[in-house]
Amino acid sequence: MAPRKAHYPRLLGDVVQESLADTPVVCLLGPRQCGKTTLVQRIAPSRAYLSLDATNYRQLARADPAGFLANLPDAVTVDEIQKAPQLLPEIKLSVDRNRQPGRFLLTGSSNLLLAPQGTESLVGRIEIAQLHPLTEAEKERKPGRFLGTLLDNAFQVGVGDRQGPTEPTLAQRIVDGGYPEPLARSARRARQWQRQYLRIIVERDIRDVARVKNAVELERLFELLALRTATLWNASVLARDLQLHRDTVEQYAAVLESLFLMRRLPAWHRNESKRLVKAPKVHLLDAGLAAAFGRLTEADWLHRRDRMEHLLESFVVQQVIAQIAWTDPDVRVWHYRDKDQVEVDLVITLGKRTWGIEVKAASTVSPKDGRGLVRLADSCGVDFESGILLYSGSDILPLSDRRMLAVPLSALWDR
Repeated sequence: MAPRKAHYPRLLGDVVQESLADTPVVCLLGPRQCGKTTLVQRIAPSRAYLSLDATNYRQLARADPAGFLANLPDAVTVDEIQKAPQLLPEIKLSVDRNRQPGRFLLTGSSNLLLAPQGTESLVGRIEIAQLHPLTEAEKERKPGRFLGTLLDNAFQVGVGDRQGPTEPTLAQRIVDGGYPEPLARSARRARQWQRQYLRIIVERDIRDVARVKNAVELERLFELLALRTATLWNASVLARDLQLHRDTVEQYAAVLESLFLMRRLPAWHRNESKRLVKAPKVHLLDAGLAAAFGRLTEADWLHRRDRMEHLLESFVVQQVIAQIAWTDPDVRVWHYRDKDQVEVDLVITLGKRTWGIEVKAASTVSPKDGRGLVRLADSCGVDFESGILLYSGSDILPLSDRRMLAVPLSALWDR
C-alpha cells in the first residue's frame, strides 16, 4: 500500500469545479470529517469562507437569515449549511436576483434532501454532489476508473501485471476505512478515533436532523448494524433484539442515513413495482467504522472469516458507489436476491442496461462462483451487459459465460 500522507487528491474536485462554472448554488454533502472543508478550500482558496459550526455565525444566520446573507460577498463558501437551514430560502431569493454561476458553495454533514426544510426551494438553481470517505483509488492516487471500465465492458482476460493484494493487505484496507484523520495514526489510535466518531456526531449533529429522545439507543442500533452489515434489513428483528418499538428503529435508521452513516441498498427486480416491496440490504458506509464497532481487526481475516466477508461486501459497495459521482451520476445501484435465495451483491443499472458484481474473499475461483450472476443475467434478458466476480487473486479470468469474468479486487484502486 502507498505510504500514508497528510493530503490526498479528491476525484470529486473536478465535478464540483464544473458545477461552479454554470450553476449558482453548488452543495457538497458528506459525512463529517470526510474532507469536505479541505476540498472546498482547495477548489476555491480565494473565496470568502465561513463555517456555521462557529457559534456567532450560526446564531446570526438563524436569527436574521436575510440580514446575514445581505452582508456576505457575491461569491462565498458556507460550511455546514444544515446548522442554519433558514438560509436556504434567502439564498433562493438572492439567486433569483443574480443568477451568476458559482455564487454559493455550500457544504453539509447531513443529507438536506432528506430534511424537512430540504432544498426544494432551490430546485433549478442548485447542484448537489456527495463526497464520500476516501476511496482506495484516492489513497493510491489513481484515477478511479473501475466503474467506467465496467460500464464500457472493457475488462479483458489476462494475467495480472503485478502481484495481487495479499490477504492481510486487503484486510488492512478494510479495517482502515476511508476517513483521512485516522489514516495518519497507529492502528490502536485509529481504532480509538473510530470508536469516538459516533459520539462526536451524536453530540454535534443529531439535533440538526431530528429529535432523538435517547441517543444511547441510537448508538446501540449503529453497533448492532456494524455486526450485521451486508445483511437484509429487518426492522422487526432489530426492534426485538434491541427491545425497542419498530417505529423507533425506523426513525433511528432514517437519522443514521441522513448523517451518511448507513445506507439501505434497494432490491433489484425486473418488475419495477416489486422493487418497492422487496427487502433492502443494509450497509454501513465506512468499513473502518463497521470494523471498529463490530470489534474486528486485521487478524480476524483468518479467524472470523464469515464476519470479514460481510465487511468486505460493504467495503466493495462503498468503493463502487463513491465512483458514481465522477463516472456517471445517472448510475443506480441495487442488490439481487431471488426466491431461491440466490444473490448478487451489487447490481448496477444505467437506464435498462444492467451489470452485476459478486464479491468473494478467496484467491481462487470456479465456474459455480458465478451462479448468482448467471441467474441475474437470465432475469435481465437482453438488458444484461456483463458480470464480474471480484476476488483476491491477480488475474482476470473467464467464468462459465463469455460475459462473466473474475476480476481482482485490486482493480477497484489500480484500474
